[in-house]
Amino acid sequence: MTEEGSGKTMPPKAAEEAAAVAAPPKVVEAEEEKKEEAPKAKPPTASPGKKSSSSTKPNDPEAEKKRLADLEARAVAEATASADESYVPSPSLLNADTAEALLKQVDGADLTEFERKDSVYSGRSVPIALRAKLEVPIHVTAPGSVVEYAVDSQNYDIGFGITAEREEGVTIVKEPARVESHISTVTGKFLVGAVPCMLVFSFDNEYSWFREKLLTYRITVSPPSQDVIMAGRRRRARACHKTVTDDLKSAQNRLDKAQSQKSSLQREIDRLQKAMDELKKSLDVAETEEKWLVTRVELRKEQERLLSTRLSDGWDDEEKNKKSKAPAATTNGEAKA
Repeated sequence: MTEEGSGKTMPPKAAEEAAAVAAPPKVVEAEEEKKEEAPKAKPPTASPGKKSSSSTKPNDPEAEKKRLADLEARAVAEATASADESYVPSPSLLNADTAEALLKQVDGADLTEFERKDSVYSGRSVPIALRAKLEVPIHVTAPGSVVEYAVDSQNYDIGFGITAEREEGVTIVKEPARVESHISTVTGKFLVGAVPCMLVFSFDNEYSWFREKLLTYRITVSPPSQDVIMAGRRRRARACHKTVTDDLKSAQNRLDKAQSQKSSLQREIDRLQKAMDELKKSLDVAETEEKWLVTRVELRKEQERLLSTRLSDGWDDEEKNKKSKAPAATTNGEAKA
């Protein structure tokens, strides 16, 4: 697409992303080129001695102006339809806490409060200091709005570019470049398809080390008609419905898998819990047996020690009994002698 009067070509990606969707002047030029390529009809040949019944009339300026206006309106309508049909809601809208956030963007302007009135942003002889830059931000909320601009500078050229900032990222509407706006007015027109959108018109004098620039600009944002709004919200609703339906299928499949996995894990937990209960019972039995065996081992050790002592050292009572009997036997022997 060509920005009218600038001579610069917008990159294909910028045209596809609905920040600048189809510049009407380009469509007009294409129609005129097609008209030139079409074979021209031969003028009627007058018979000898007779005057031609038809004569060539000069082009009617009003008719030509109306034809170009119709072509431009058709181009805008087609571009608006293309932008609406390719509408994809942002992740934040799809993941919002309520459905109203998505519906608000799909619905667009509230028709009970809508007033079709152009918004004009302008500046006259605005100074831009050397090594400086001026940015004019414009917030667009109505999808299908047409933005038209005219830029002039005094005596010297100026750097000029346009970007569209959205939640999804930044789209280049017009590549930044130095334009000879001091020679002829730089004009252009483009369509804003996806909203909300922050348009940033940048006027750059950072390349200049010596000269201040005086800038005059006029930017007009024309909202769509109510008919365009109503048709657009239906196209966006269909496009959004498809996105929501596809995401619903995907989410439902993931939900089914998650629920199946949850059930499987719950069954495994129940199995492990049952096994844990059985192990706990076994542990209780083992602890009870351990206590009994500890007592038994201590008892047996003591019994073993005492028995070993008796076997090695004898029994105390036997030794005592032996000692007690020994003197009585000696006395009796002496008496017999």
